[in-house]
Amino acid sequence: MPEPRARTYHRNRVAQSFSEEIGAMLEGELSDPRIFPSVVTEVVLAPGGKSARVFVAVHGGTEEEDSTLAALTQARGYIRSQIRDRMGVRHIPELSFAIDRSEKMTGRMDELLGRMRKRDKKRADAAPPDVPPQP
Repeated sequence: MPEPRARTYHRNRVAQSFSEEIGAMLEGELSDPRIFPSVVTEVVLAPGGKSARVFVAVHGGTEEEDSTLAALTQARGYIRSQIRDRMGVRHIPELSFAIDRSEKMTGRMDELLGRMRKRDKKRADAAPPDVPPQP
């Protein structure tokens, strides 16, 4: 049975609000030195609203990503309480954090596609031209 549109719309609005609030906290309110500059890319709220997965893009390498993920996991109780106070809602879902590597993967894919195009162009330039058959 399809889910009513109103419920889906509400869930998307709540997820967007969570994204904005957590993003504001990441910009300067969380003073943990293990948290590197990062951006909330997406919040996926479970259909029942009991849990949410927060995807965070970290500017840096894998060490910075691991450090930021550990710090955010430790601070999730504080983040939940701050969201509760700011939004004035009774129930805040359990938060789980994940690193969003889609930007890095997109860059890598673009690099590989560029190499492939360059190689194909070299092959096309090196191939002998087609000579029409003589009658």
